[in-house]
Amino acid sequence: MQTAKQGDTVLVSYTVRTSDGRVVGGTEADTPQALTIGGAQIFPEIEAALDGMSVGSEQTVTVSSDNAFGPRREDMVIQIPRNQLPEGETPQAGMTLSAQQQDGSTINMVITAVSDDTVTADANHPLAGEDLQFGLKLVGIREAA
Repeated sequence: MQTAKQGDTVLVSYTVRTSDGRVVGGTEADTPQALTIGGAQIFPEIEAALDGMSVGSEQTVTVSSDNAFGPRREDMVIQIPRNQLPEGETPQAGMTLSAQQQDGSTINMVITAVSDDTVTADANHPLAGEDLQFGLKLVGIREAA
């Protein structure tokens, strides 16, 4: 039976859940994702699990928050004076803001609270602090050349 190995491109169906069981991502059953094992396209724990799997096999892998999107950092939750926001839109919880950092890169923030004078914005990744559980199913293997 053929098994996946480093360098192979594999087709994988997967579901991603948080530790409380909430589904936060994955593939549709009829559209698996193609990944190259060893190509650093997904978390190393997932690549390690795929290495040695055979077509049709399933596995559950947990990726800790430290190895996924990092811990939740309270210093990434900031207060922004409303007069510093772009004009024309009324800020509401759930809206996304983009800001340019000192190094020129862009950071996205989600407004979590609005008051008369300020908005609270969270720049943490939505899955920061979450351990993620991947339910994997290997659908196909294309061997490395």
